[in-house]
Amino acid sequence: MSGSVYGNLFKVSTWGESHGRGIGVVVDGCPAGLPLCEEDIQIFLDRRKPGQSKYTTPRKEDDAVEILSGVFEGKTTGTPISLVVYNKSQRSGDYSEIASYYRPGHADLTYDIKYGFRDYRGGGRSSGRETIGRVAAGAIASKILAEIGVSICTYTKSIGPIEADMDKFDESAISQNPLYMPDSDAAEKAGVFLETCMKEHDSSGGIIECIIRNMPAGIGDPAFDKLDACLAKALMSIGAVKAVEIGDGMEAARHRGSVNNDPYSYAADGSILKTANRSGGILGGISDGSDIVLRAAFKPTPSIAKLQPTVNKDGENIEVSIKGRHDPIIVPRAVVVVESMAAITLLDLLFSGMTSRLDSVVRFFSK
Repeated sequence: MSGSVYGNLFKVSTWGESHGRGIGVVVDGCPAGLPLCEEDIQIFLDRRKPGQSKYTTPRKEDDAVEILSGVFEGKTTGTPISLVVYNKSQRSGDYSEIASYYRPGHADLTYDIKYGFRDYRGGGRSSGRETIGRVAAGAIASKILAEIGVSICTYTKSIGPIEADMDKFDESAISQNPLYMPDSDAAEKAGVFLETCMKEHDSSGGIIECIIRNMPAGIGDPAFDKLDACLAKALMSIGAVKAVEIGDGMEAARHRGSVNNDPYSYAADGSILKTANRSGGILGGISDGSDIVLRAAFKPTPSIAKLQPTVNKDGENIEVSIKGRHDPIIVPRAVVVVESMAAITLLDLLFSGMTSRLDSVVRFFSK
């Protein structure tokens, strides 16, 4: 299987399956000298681990990370960093039945078509546990970004029909409710909505929004490696993401140019400012120095106990109720996954951008 490596200069290779011995990642391209310990990574992993609220799968995993290489005396050595999280709460027997049929909304059929074989225990590589490696790598990328002042704020924008009111935006509230919403009232309403879904053996989708602050201008390329194209690929590579928006996104299609364009003005110090940010901080595929705003739309969790029609390998039409331990909504645990993929992408393009101007190269290597 190809396609498990992401990035060029900051390169991430994830490995492992949901019900295998463990999940991990190798990070290559991290500069030497970054202070790094397991706790730095664990903080990120704790945001996505299961069993933290009634809105997540009851599968109990500590998701404790171990650093196997690339760190010595508390600092990165510049060599590949290998990280592992061992699986400790597999119940593979919960999945033995699904070997004979194809679950609606899952990759079962496409895996069989592509490989002629699939790991049916929890979905194998298509399982959400694959994102452990992404989040571990994202923790490292985020720490490097923080060194140059780049910060990322990520949260649940909506769950089902319930949307956070941005006029009530409270960044401190994000970590204070299990749904990671910046609007406490909306979080309460979303909780009631999810309770109804759970009682009806159903699930819900939602939208995650990500705001990247203090991103330097001039990052990204004008053709195939546009910053927004790279971010879109990164987010679309997350399981269950069905759409990505930058700035006004789909809403821009309803605007006239006079409304959609971001006007410029000179500040008192002579610098150029944008008086709006409908473009989401990216123009021509290149960052313009304003906040980068992006959104990822997640489909409902396909594993539901509600009866659904499908087919089995014996050529029969059947109805199935999915057993096992599953999230009624993917979104809250995916907030940190979106943030991590954004961080990895930004850092990789920042590294690439260091050679885009001769004066930058001369300045870097001048004594």
